Amino acid sequence: MTATTTEPLTAADRCDRCGAQAYVRVVLEHGELLFCGHHARAHAAAYEDLATHVQDETDKLLAEHGSAAAH
Repeated sequence: MTATTTEPLTAADRCDRCGAQAYVRVVLEHGELLFCGHHARAHAAAYEDLATHVQDETDKLLAEHGSAAAH
C-alpha cells in the first residue's frame, strides 16, 4: 500500500453494503469503497491485497458510541 492523503470520513459517508455510517475507506486503483466497521472487518481479506490505501477510522466508534459499539 502507498500513503494517500484523504479527507476525514463524516456522517454523510455511508457503507456501500448496508448504508450505515462509514468508518473505513478502501482506495482501489480505479475507485473506492466505503464500509461500516462490521463490513470492513467482514471483507478485509478480499480487499487488503487490492487496496492502494485503507483509511481506517474505526477508532471513532469507541469515542462516539462507547465500548458496546466495538463488539
